[in-house]
Amino acid sequence: MKAIYEEGLATGNASFQTGAPSWAEWDNAHLAHSRMVALDGDTVIGWAALTPVSGRCVYAGVAEVSVYIASGSRGQGVGKALLRALISESEANGIWTLQAGIFPENTASICLHEGAGFRQIGRRERIGRMGDRWRDTVLLERRSQVVGVD
Repeated sequence: MKAIYEEGLATGNASFQTGAPSWAEWDNAHLAHSRMVALDGDTVIGWAALTPVSGRCVYAGVAEVSVYIASGSRGQGVGKALLRALISESEANGIWTLQAGIFPENTASICLHEGAGFRQIGRRERIGRMGDRWRDTVLLERRSQVVGVD
């Protein structure tokens, strides 16, 4: 998982992060449920997980999506399968809204999320710096049709 994350970071279009966290840091930052891996035999070729967007109880059903695919497995439906499984698992655990902040240059990820029912709800302009460059993110959201509909 760490190597796949680092491959994504190396593209410059996956995250504002500059390095992979330790396992303990990663584990503490992500929800204990809704952690997915894709395997090719015994080899992990992708993973997906959720991060809570806030510690406030009113946002307990809102989470941010992370999906990372090994470079040699991109474009083969791995991301689609992981994201669908993640959505299903998140709903089974009471998540009513999933969100993703994606660099606009990462068109493959935007298309992946839109194909899974996410919609663009805005663009956060110059939200953060990477080195000497300001970056925008596209904010996408998916509302569950089964959780939080009452």
